[in-house]
Amino acid sequence: MASLGDIGVSALINIISAFTFLLAFALLRIQPINDRVYFPKWYIAGKRTSPRGWGGVVGKFVNLNIMTYFTFLNWMPQALKMSESELISHAGLDSAVFLRIYTLGLKIFAPIATVALLILIPVNVSDGTLSFLRRDLVVSDIDKLSISNVRPKSYKFFVHISMEYLFTFWALFMLYKEYNRVASMRLKFLASQARRAEQFTVLVTNVPHVSGRSISDSVETFFKRNHPDHYLSHQAVYNANKFARLVRQRHRLQNWLDYNQLKFERHPDKRPTTKRGCLGLWGKRVDSIDYYKDQIKYLDKKLTMERQKILNDPKSITPAAFVSFNSRWGAAVCAQTQQSKNPTLWLTDWAPEPRDVYWKNVAIPFVSLSIRRLVISLLVFALVFFYMIPIAFVQSLANLEGLERVAPFLRPLIEWSFVKSFLQGFLPGLTLKLFLYFLPAILMVMSKIEGHVALSVLERRTAAKYYYFMLVNVFLGSIVAGTAFQQLHAFLHESAEQIPRNIGVSIPMKATFFITYIMVDGWAGIACEILRFKPLVIFHLKNVFIVKTERDMERAMNPGGVDLPEALPSLQLYFLLGAVYMVVTPILLPFILVFFALAYFVYRHQVVNVYHQQYESAAAFWPHVHGRIVASLLISQLLLLGLLSTKEAANSTPLLVILPVLTLSFHKYCKNRFEPAFRKYPLEEAMSKDTQDGASASDVDVRSYLADAYLHPIFRSFEEVELVEVKVETDPTPAKEASPSPSELSSPSPLHHHDKKEDDDEEEEEEEASHAVQHYEFGQPHAAYQYELEQQQQHHVYQYELQQPPYSGYHYHHGEVESPNNVYRYDESEPHYHYYQY
Repeated sequence: MASLGDIGVSALINIISAFTFLLAFALLRIQPINDRVYFPKWYIAGKRTSPRGWGGVVGKFVNLNIMTYFTFLNWMPQALKMSESELISHAGLDSAVFLRIYTLGLKIFAPIATVALLILIPVNVSDGTLSFLRRDLVVSDIDKLSISNVRPKSYKFFVHISMEYLFTFWALFMLYKEYNRVASMRLKFLASQARRAEQFTVLVTNVPHVSGRSISDSVETFFKRNHPDHYLSHQAVYNANKFARLVRQRHRLQNWLDYNQLKFERHPDKRPTTKRGCLGLWGKRVDSIDYYKDQIKYLDKKLTMERQKILNDPKSITPAAFVSFNSRWGAAVCAQTQQSKNPTLWLTDWAPEPRDVYWKNVAIPFVSLSIRRLVISLLVFALVFFYMIPIAFVQSLANLEGLERVAPFLRPLIEWSFVKSFLQGFLPGLTLKLFLYFLPAILMVMSKIEGHVALSVLERRTAAKYYYFMLVNVFLGSIVAGTAFQQLHAFLHESAEQIPRNIGVSIPMKATFFITYIMVDGWAGIACEILRFKPLVIFHLKNVFIVKTERDMERAMNPGGVDLPEALPSLQLYFLLGAVYMVVTPILLPFILVFFALAYFVYRHQVVNVYHQQYESAAAFWPHVHGRIVASLLISQLLLLGLLSTKEAANSTPLLVILPVLTLSFHKYCKNRFEPAFRKYPLEEAMSKDTQDGASASDVDVRSYLADAYLHPIFRSFEEVELVEVKVETDPTPAKEASPSPSELSSPSPLHHHDKKEDDDEEEEEEEASHAVQHYEFGQPHAAYQYELEQQQQHHVYQYELQQPPYSGYHYHHGEVESPNNVYRYDESEPHYHYYQY
C-alpha cells in the first residue's frame, strides 16, 4: 500500500510531467510552423488564413520575437476572455455545456472539501484505532485520516452521517440549478437557431413492404394520406455500404498517387517504384505513378457499375426514409406520435442533423437491430469480466506489502525505497491508464454494430458502456481486488466472522490507489491533452509527404473535437470518487479539485482554438451526466451504510437509510421536470418558430431548402471521380476545353415530393426570353456529359445532362434534373434550387 512518501514521489513525478507538457505547449504554440496545429478552429472559421511570420525564411518557421517567450503562459487568461454566449456562437452548445461539467465539479466539491478537511479529518485522527490493528492489517499514514481510524460503536459516526446529509443536499441543490440552467440554454439555443433541415425532417424506419409497390411509393402514399397538409417530400435510403467501401479505397489510392507524384516532382531524375504484392512488400516492381493511376481507373469502373447496380435494383432501397414537412409543427407531430396501429411499423423519430447521420447503419433492418443489441450486450458483459484480470494485476502492484507477506522471495526485488515508492505511487495508475487506452475504440466498434443511426447517439452509447466499465472494473474491481491482495494474510489466518470487519476497514484504504490514479490521469494526462503531440507529428509528416494544395493543408490540420466517449465517463468517475470518499477519506478531495480546475483551463483553450465538432446535439448528453452523478451519490450512501454496519454502529446507521430514498425522489422529480426538454420538441415552440418564419421569410421555398439536405452519399459520388478528356463543342465557334468543377457535377437524388401547382406565367416568360445556347460535351472513362450555357439577358442558367443515365429514367445535371414529372432548375440569380412540375 502506498504511504505518504510513495504518494509524494508520485505527486512529484506527475507535477514535473504536467509542467513539462504545459511548458512544451506554451513554446510550440507560438511557432509559426505549428500555427495550424494549435489554432485550426480559426482557420476553419476563415478568421485566419496564414501563420504570422517574423520576416525572412527562418521567420516563417520559428518565432523570432523574443518578448513573446516571456509571455508564454498568457494562453490561460486568453482562454477565459470569451463569454459563454460568445462561446456558444463560436463552438456550439455541446462544447459550452461540456465545460460546465467541470465548473459544476468545482462548485460541488470546493465547499465540501473545505468543510470535510476542517471537521472530518480531526474526528478521524482522534481515535487511532488503526494503530492497534497494524499487526493484522496493512495500513498507511493516509488511512489514519479516514473513517477506518474511528473505533467501532463510536458516537463520532453521527458526525459522518450528518456530513453525508449536508454534502448530499448541497450536491443535489447544485445539480438542480445546473439542470435548470442547461435545459433553459437548450430551449433558448433551439429557439434562436435559423432554419435547419433537421427541424423539418423525420426519420421513418421499418416501412412495411406492400406487394406490387416500391418502398418509395409506400412512404409517399402513407404520409399523403395521414399528413396531407404538412407532408412535403421524402428521401429514400439506399444500402450503399459496398459503394462506400470502394470510395474509401479510392481515397487511399489517391493519397498514394499524390504522394508519389509529389515525390517525383521533388526528384524528377528518378521515378518512384513499388511492388505489386500485398502492402508493396513483394511482387513485380513497377512504376508507382502509373500503377496507382491504373488502379484508380479500374476502381472508377467498379464505382460506376456498383452505383448503377444500386440505383437500378429496387432491393437496394431499404425500408427507411427521411420524410420532410413544410413546417416544424408538422414534423414535431409526426416525430412524437405513433403512426400505425401496429407499434412496430412506421416508426418515427427526429432525424439527426445531416452531419450527424451515420449512413452505414441507416440500412440495417429492424429485426436485425434487436439481435445485434442482444449480442453486443453479452459481449460487453464478457469484456467487463475479462478486464478483471489486468485490474487484479494492477492491484498487485499497488499492494506490495501484501505480496511480501505471502511471497517473501520477492522482498529483495523491492527493498530499495525509491523503486518501492515508484512501483506503489506511480506505476499502478500509469499501468491502469495504459490498459484503458484502447478500450473506447473497442466500445465504439461495438456501438456501431448495435446499429445506431446518429454519430451523437453512437458516442453517447459508447460513453455509457465505458462508464459501466469504469464503475465495475476501475472502481469496484480495484476495491475488491485490492482488498483481496491487501488483506490476504488476514483473510487466510482469521476466522470467517472477522472477514466483514476487514473488508469494512479496507475499503477506505483504497483511497491511496485512487489518489495515484487521479494524479496520472487527471494531472499529467490532461496536460498531455493540450500538447496535442500525436496531431502535431502527423501534421508535419503530412505536410512533408502529402500536402500539395490548400485543401490538403486543411485536411492535414485534423482539429478533432471533444472526445465524449472517453471524456464523459472519466469525468463521471471523478464525481464518483469525490462522492464516495468525501466522508470516508476526505484527503482525496483536493486532488480532484486540482483536476477539475486544470481540465477546465485546458478544455476551454481547446474548445476556443482547436476543436471543431462534427455535429451539434444541443447538449443532448446532459440527462446522462446528471443521472450518473446522482448514481454516484447513491453508491456513496450505500457504501457508507455498509461500512458503518461493519463498525457495529447500530444506533447511528438507521439514520442513513432515508437518504437514498430522498436522492431517488429528487432524481425522479428532475427527470419529469427537465428531461422532456431533451427528448421532445414542444409544439408551442414549433408553432412560434413557424409563425416567425412566415412573417419574415414567407417567400423562402422550404422544399428547395430541404432538396439535398439528406442526400445519400451515393449521389455525391461525382465529387470523388476526376474528369478526364474534357471536350467542348460550340456552334458555330471551334471546340475548346472546359473544366467544370466537381461540385457542378454533384448529382441530386430522385427527391420524391408532394404535388403542388406552380406559376406557368414565369415559365412562359423564360421561354420567350432571347438567349444564346452553347453546347459543351466532356467525358470521363465511363460516361459522357453535356454542358449547356444558356445566356439570358439578366442571368445564366446552367444545365448538365447525363447521356448514359444509370438512374432509372432520371436525367441528372447541376442546373436541372429531369424525370417524367419534374424538372429541377438552378439559377445564378437565386440562392437555392427551384422545382417545377410538368
